[in-house]
Amino acid sequence: MAYAPFDLGGKVALVTGGNSGIGLGMAEALAAAGADVAIWGTNAAKNAEAVATLAKAGVRVHAEACDVGDEAAVERAFAGTLAALGRVDACFANAGTYGHKTKFTELDSAEWHRVTRVNLDGAFFTLRTAARHMVERGGGGTLVGTASLAAIEGAARNTHYAATKGAMVAIIRALAVELARHGIRANAILPGWIETAMTARSVADERFAAHVLPRIPARRWGGGADFGGLAIYLASDASSYHSGDCLVVDGAYSLF
Repeated sequence: MAYAPFDLGGKVALVTGGNSGIGLGMAEALAAAGADVAIWGTNAAKNAEAVATLAKAGVRVHAEACDVGDEAAVERAFAGTLAALGRVDACFANAGTYGHKTKFTELDSAEWHRVTRVNLDGAFFTLRTAARHMVERGGGGTLVGTASLAAIEGAARNTHYAATKGAMVAIIRALAVELARHGIRANAILPGWIETAMTARSVADERFAAHVLPRIPARRWGGGADFGGLAIYLASDASSYHSGDCLVVDGAYSLF
């Protein structure tokens, strides 16, 4: 018999960037654990494909085409999610974009704002909207932000990306304290080297792989499925006293 607190039946989870990579890995696990799932993504075709996959779990699934860097779009997508699924108990602010590797002295404002618009502003809009809903609805909830090892390690030539991920950790810690009185907990996930569409070029580069893989004690790239169990835990009652944490998922890369 499964450990009862991990049963997500009756809960609704929202995963931004949920149509591929880490987001889809989390969404698939959440659905398998019984949660109804909403995914947001900018690619309608990928959204539809993800919905078809998630629906196989026998739960309600809803998708919204949403650019999280657009405040009004986030508000519309959240309203659409509530109309379809009724509530949101767990919000995973996972949508993000990469930073073009650039020397700090040559980093221009356009590239800075391209990354911060999605990774920082998008996380703010998403978490704020979800928090408002949870406070007004009552009954608590969970907020999860996907950060990165770049938040805690020196990310040379990727200052803008690192800044957004460091900010994600700071936001989550602040929310864990501020929203605890409402029964809302907040945690950050810090992925290491994960094989996704965003990292495909790096992972496929033999020279890059030869330098990085030997430094990963697990001796493999991570995948979306490696975040499924953690997503279930954070969305479940099993984590009811776990808040304000930074959970590293990197195959022990940061320790080696």
